[in-house]
Amino acid sequence: MTTAYKITEHKYDMIVVGAGGAGLRATFGLAAKGLQTACLTKVFPTRSHTVAAQGGISAALGNMGEDDWRYHFFDTVKGSDWLGDQDAIEYMCREAIPAIIELEHQGVPFSRTEEGKIYQRPFGGMTTKYGEGPPAQRTCAAADRTGHAILHTLYQQSLKHDAKFFIEYFALDLIMDDEGACRGVLALDMSDGSLHLFRAQGVVLATGGYGRAYFSATSAHTCTGDGGGMALRAGLPLQDMEFVQFHPTGIYGAGCLITEGVRGEGGILRNSAGERFMERYAPSVKDLAPRDMVSRSMTIEIREGRGVGPKKDHIHLDLTHLDPAVIHEKLPGISETAKIFAGVDVTKQPIPVLPTVHYNMGGLQTNYHGEVVTLKDGNPNHVVPGLYSIGEAACVSVHGANRLGSNSLLDLVVFGRAVANRCAETIKPGQSHKSLPASACDKSLANLDKLRFAKGGTPTAEIRDNMQRIMQNDAAVFRTGETLQQGVTKIRQAYDSFADVRVSDTSLVWNSDLIETLELQNLLGQAVATMVSAENRKESRGAHAREDFSKRDDAEWMKHTLCWVDEQGKTTIDYRPVHLNVLSSDVSVIPPKERKY
Repeated sequence: MTTAYKITEHKYDMIVVGAGGAGLRATFGLAAKGLQTACLTKVFPTRSHTVAAQGGISAALGNMGEDDWRYHFFDTVKGSDWLGDQDAIEYMCREAIPAIIELEHQGVPFSRTEEGKIYQRPFGGMTTKYGEGPPAQRTCAAADRTGHAILHTLYQQSLKHDAKFFIEYFALDLIMDDEGACRGVLALDMSDGSLHLFRAQGVVLATGGYGRAYFSATSAHTCTGDGGGMALRAGLPLQDMEFVQFHPTGIYGAGCLITEGVRGEGGILRNSAGERFMERYAPSVKDLAPRDMVSRSMTIEIREGRGVGPKKDHIHLDLTHLDPAVIHEKLPGISETAKIFAGVDVTKQPIPVLPTVHYNMGGLQTNYHGEVVTLKDGNPNHVVPGLYSIGEAACVSVHGANRLGSNSLLDLVVFGRAVANRCAETIKPGQSHKSLPASACDKSLANLDKLRFAKGGTPTAEIRDNMQRIMQNDAAVFRTGETLQQGVTKIRQAYDSFADVRVSDTSLVWNSDLIETLELQNLLGQAVATMVSAENRKESRGAHAREDFSKRDDAEWMKHTLCWVDEQGKTTIDYRPVHLNVLSSDVSVIPPKERKY
């Protein structure tokens, strides 16, 4: 018997869930197009995790040397290890240039060159002349606080265009109708415990990644993949969940991110012998190799006994040879972070670092308009009516098996903008809403009720800790068939143990115990999808490296994994083809070849 809950109904043209870079770019874009838009967010918008993005946002502006968006396209396809959809990658790299100019006009305070142009720094995997030329300086930066600058600007623009914000609202579930169309979202106002049904012509999921499924992550504690959890409960699959990016340089012990911009400005990774070991693994680009390669190289150094520290279990990132004035101007936040979290003065001591979970390449599969697609009646590109997804919650897939640094802020801005453009073409402002059956929210309310009054024997924190350790041990940088099979068994047990969860506080007002339990439910489904998809993919590609299948296998595995997880934790796997087509005659499809730098 479900408790009787009173639900307040709201009607808008569009609802955006999440107020990070992607959510705010969509919110202000939709509002600017005249669509009545509401944005629901569980944290204050400028506290969203995009605020932590440091290094920059890529676009081939050519301010610091020769560049071309077609080189950016080539680098992104190669970086994705040929799992990226080339039509979406072309769209992103071409639209990068106007999207950055727009950001500048909207007020993002980019760092400047002497002649007043936007400052650009080199980042891993970014080259010129289709990989034949020197590294590209393509990453537009606002010192080392680029995400902070972009997020604040987008929030200001959203307010300017009269978007409505519902702050500290936790989205519980998508409300789907019998035809499989998304008609709205049910949310809980955490401050007073009231329930709200937001009806809309379209719902945009911009809820970020699920990094907190792991024990050590650069993600904020709010990164619990709520959009992916809601999608799985709505019967939709998630795509490419086996591809999880480890950032090479998280601070040892704390997990806080040290941007790749540090290596872009000349920082060097060293082992216990003080050796610059990246020269052995990527002779041409060295420390600016793509992230999956640097993470693996560091892990090999540690495994072969060349790690630093008393336990020889991490690596040094050395900036001591750089001019302190450069550090002060270009990397002010980094010296501060290193001092607080590692206790080091970067001008005199190296920073202790270790690969740390940083980004989820997988998510809701979408096309380059941001429309969610699913496999239906043999059509892999069936559009789910009324549902959109952007940013790290989505898998467009522009990042494929491995995202290049500084392409994530770009992904947020370009596809946030794309969704606004698409909805402006397809939705009329003020359209009337079809009626929903009285039972539309019943399933979601029953789930809320069950967790709110859960009287099991295991506290939420214990199940979460167990899940995070399993993921850290068995779905990390190095994978073998044996460890992945053990991981699948263990993560299924962790999923099953959620049936025994205990929630000690039954109130609805500021109930952090209940919210963390709802977040854990979202994480567990995605943890299962990640482990099962990884065990299923019998090859190494990008961030997914297996010791028992060390080569990439294009004949068998050049395809996207789709994984459904039902309420019992049972998984179903299917596939959709990688898009080997482009949108215009300006570029041609890049055929797969060995990925080396």
